[in-house]
Amino acid sequence: MDDESGVTRDRHYGRSDWGGKFFTVIDTGGYVVGSDDVFEEAIREQVEIAVEECTVILFMVDIRAGVLDLDKEFAEVLRRHKKPVIMIANKADMPDMDVYAAEFYSLGMGDIFPISSQTGHGTGELLEEVIKYFPEAETENPYEGIPRISIIGRPNAGKSSFINVLLGKERNIVTDVAGTTRDSIDTHYKAYGKEFILTDTAGIRRKSKLRDQNIEFYSVLRSVKALEDSDICIVMIDATRGVEAQDVSIISLAERNKKGIVILVNKWDLIENKETNTSEEFKKEIYERIKPIDYVPILFVSCVTKQRIFQAIEKAIEVYEHRSTKISTSQLNDKMLPEIKFYPPPGTKGKTISIKYATQLPLHSPTFAFFCNLPQYVTESYGRFLENKMREHFNFEGVPLQIFFRKK
Repeated sequence: MDDESGVTRDRHYGRSDWGGKFFTVIDTGGYVVGSDDVFEEAIREQVEIAVEECTVILFMVDIRAGVLDLDKEFAEVLRRHKKPVIMIANKADMPDMDVYAAEFYSLGMGDIFPISSQTGHGTGELLEEVIKYFPEAETENPYEGIPRISIIGRPNAGKSSFINVLLGKERNIVTDVAGTTRDSIDTHYKAYGKEFILTDTAGIRRKSKLRDQNIEFYSVLRSVKALEDSDICIVMIDATRGVEAQDVSIISLAERNKKGIVILVNKWDLIENKETNTSEEFKKEIYERIKPIDYVPILFVSCVTKQRIFQAIEKAIEVYEHRSTKISTSQLNDKMLPEIKFYPPPGTKGKTISIKYATQLPLHSPTFAFFCNLPQYVTESYGRFLENKMREHFNFEGVPLQIFFRKK
């Protein structure tokens, strides 16, 4: 929430339920008629799309401000759509303020529901009215269990354009102004026989850039939350700017959260004088900057020319499957025990470390326990050796591994 007008730009979706009925709520930006502002024009388009998508429209006005010219103009817009409209007079924070809602009957939109978003006053009555327009109760959260892919990266890297190309329509506002997307936006997407939730996030910037910019602060919180809730992170890098410190931080954040990772170098069409090894040199630079995260696939794409866009989502699907890989204990030990025998863990303080067997733990990301006599003496470098051998024997491209040593 923020007191500044114009905070909500894209359609912001959320699931809710009332009286046993589950439904989706779409929060839109404020509709301004006749403005030439690039963002307000884009917001108008977004509101029009949301109105077309919805079952019932909640028309919110400010009970303290009274009827404004903008309210009258928007009422005319809604009348053209011939959708059911419920008028909400918000900011009725005190019960005796409800009487001021009568002024809004002049808009001819039917009954008025005075509410307070801050205290919750009147929201129960409002929801009872809303669910009257839903003929049957929906299944609880139809997206439960569907893999989530978040699109993350610095502002203006092309995240919204990427999703728009995939969907074939303007799902999110796209301009050439950095930081357009302020909310994280979910889209249900089907491809290659699988279902996913794609999340377009606000661009993540360094904290130093956010000191007094509350709106961007909320954007970062939503982006980080989207990353934490996702299974796979598609990290977009701007090819014209190269690999920057914030790109490295974003990739490290995804790795620390044990998410599958795919790196897309976008705007590849803008790189001039490309030679045979240009992409390999660029890739080498990325791997050098994100050490030791060298298992991540890197694709060079262009949202403008649609170069490798669909290969990118195919790769994300592959990484999700790698992240879901389950290896039997026998198969794991058949591959890893010979490696351990050939190169055993180095002894420490005259102690000989003996690893007996390994098994995969039942967690969301690939996690393995190696049982030995002296787990406290196994070095970090030996753990990296085992991880590298695991990657040689099993396909974990794009997936962080966790290895623990436990007492036998």
